[in-house]
Amino acid sequence: MKKQSNFSLLLGAAFLMATSAIGPGFLTQTTHFTQLLAASFGFVILMSILIDIGAQLNIWRIIAVSEKPAQDIANAVLPGLGYFLSVLIVLGGLAFNIGNIGGAGLGTNVIFGVSPQLGALLSGIVAIGIFLVREAGKVMDRFAQIMGFVMIALTIYVMFSAQPPIGEAAVKTVIPDKIDFLAIVTLVGGTVGGYITFAGGHRLLEAGIKGKAALPQVTKSSISAIGIASIMRIFLFLAALGIVSQGLQLDPANPPASVFKHAAGNVGYKMFGVIMWAAAVTSVVGAAYTSVSFIRTFSPAIEKYHKWFIVGFIAVSTAVFVSIGQPVKILILAGSLNGLILPIALGVMLIAAHKFKIVGDYKHPMWMTIFGVFIVIAMAIMGGYSLINGLPQLFK
Repeated sequence: MKKQSNFSLLLGAAFLMATSAIGPGFLTQTTHFTQLLAASFGFVILMSILIDIGAQLNIWRIIAVSEKPAQDIANAVLPGLGYFLSVLIVLGGLAFNIGNIGGAGLGTNVIFGVSPQLGALLSGIVAIGIFLVREAGKVMDRFAQIMGFVMIALTIYVMFSAQPPIGEAAVKTVIPDKIDFLAIVTLVGGTVGGYITFAGGHRLLEAGIKGKAALPQVTKSSISAIGIASIMRIFLFLAALGIVSQGLQLDPANPPASVFKHAAGNVGYKMFGVIMWAAAVTSVVGAAYTSVSFIRTFSPAIEKYHKWFIVGFIAVSTAVFVSIGQPVKILILAGSLNGLILPIALGVMLIAAHKFKIVGDYKHPMWMTIFGVFIVIAMAIMGGYSLINGLPQLFK
């Protein structure tokens, strides 16, 4: 029974991270870059998967072996650093949650024809409901798993309907016509940037799966999480490639919706609505849970009432979207900050991995450290580029 329970927790953590990554932005980015790079986008996906695994493996292992959440690890490395990291995570999570709520509103608009504002309000209520039940953690895990399976199954159907050139995609994944580094960084930021990479690690910690003895399970769960998100990315890429290869135009206002519509008509369009809603609501749940997990240890009151802080987080996100619509300027700034969170967070974790007072006699594999340092440098350069380009737009 214990083994079955652990498996369920590991799967739940993997799906929580994966479905946190698969949001409205994930769907749009994938179709946009497929239109831009065609079959060569396969190479971008392959590179981003390798980087995602490197970041995720390092962070989840260090959280597990230290038996502390990321903010406490950061404070142990340098006093005050955990508070700084938490501010970045919470502000980024809140801003992106407003976009996720908006995505849920668009999904309900496609499915039922209701206004995006009403759809967003109803979706916010669904997300809040998950955290009001007694076994909120289990319900969250199960909801993420079910929605994850629904999204992947519907996308597979549309992929086969689109009849993509799979052979060409396989070749160009290894030998691309063009390498787009900005696309790689965008995908990495969208899969393990900001709060996302901590979603599953903090969930396992809360569930008691921690310590050196749990490392094999943690490793398996972290790789599974990237695998689930990557499967969705690959099927969506192939679906979009099938449409682009036929010379059909994607609607620039909503590229992923037009992929589904071209591939399977009105039924496909409705399927897109279901996928958009599922992607958005699971991202709302993941963002709220993980953002609040970054402040829980700072006060006994927050720890005691953390469920209500999560509910408040979702309520504020929903209220902002319903009252003033999608706040583009906040999202621009959040996007720029998000690009910087991964290198800061991963850099802190790599330092912590080699401090006895944090990890005890645990020896972090050298290849993971080297891989992690490479990711920190690459993402810091591109995150800085994103910030420099984002801020002028914000204050125009």
